[in-house]
Amino acid sequence: MVKVATIAGSDASGGAGLEADLKTFEEYGVYGMTAVTLIATMDPDNNWAHGVFPIDEKTLKAQLETVFKGVGVTAAKSGMLGTFYAVELVREYISTYKIKNYVLDPVMVCKGNDEALNPELNQSVAEKLLPLANVVTPNLFEAGQLSGIKEILSVEQMKEAAKIIAEKGAANVFIKGGSKLLDASEAVDLLYDGKSFELIKDRLIKTNWVHGAGCTVSAAIAAGLARGISVYDAVILAKKFISQSLNGSFALNKWVGPGNPANWRKNNLFS
Repeated sequence: MVKVATIAGSDASGGAGLEADLKTFEEYGVYGMTAVTLIATMDPDNNWAHGVFPIDEKTLKAQLETVFKGVGVTAAKSGMLGTFYAVELVREYISTYKIKNYVLDPVMVCKGNDEALNPELNQSVAEKLLPLANVVTPNLFEAGQLSGIKEILSVEQMKEAAKIIAEKGAANVFIKGGSKLLDASEAVDLLYDGKSFELIKDRLIKTNWVHGAGCTVSAAIAAGLARGISVYDAVILAKKFISQSLNGSFALNKWVGPGNPANWRKNNLFS
């Protein structure tokens, strides 16, 4: 059994974070394990406002010991970390256990929040984790934060940001969320391997409430790498996977709704 770890926050509503990761791992036919960094909640009495409750350092380290030392992993991804000690612990375990298939999803905000949770923490992620990442998967906002480009509005700016991020150490940069570019008529994402750019396009699926798409994409890439396929093929497959998931998305309530990773079963490459 191929074993993949997610080091990420738990979404109490079930649509994003490690819950989305585990659903994705299941569809890819890999065995998923978790180290919970924080719990994210949403307040139905305050317009679904998010609360973030970090897991203490000792408990997080114990989880990582269980996963990496006790079981072992073929690939790992990290999502929202939330604390400086979580960043340092991820650096320690990815380095110590020489995880080559490490996917860094540099989650900086909860859905619906407009500003980075902590610019200094984001800088720590860039300095300590980018050099370890086989693939980093920022959305447009996160790519702007990592590259220093204030606002990414075009494919050319995506390319510029990808170059800067790669220079900071990531082997491959996959910038997602191109559907939010100015005048976007397609879902355009960008893969940069340090030498060349690849634009990966699909039809634009518009929803006002889906969350967890970024988590799902990074989890799919990690699962693909764990199964032994190349970075390029893992990204292409992840793009198809998230399109299927979004096609099956649904509203949970008036504020939010998840994708549906199980929608992939209709066209499951691994069946």
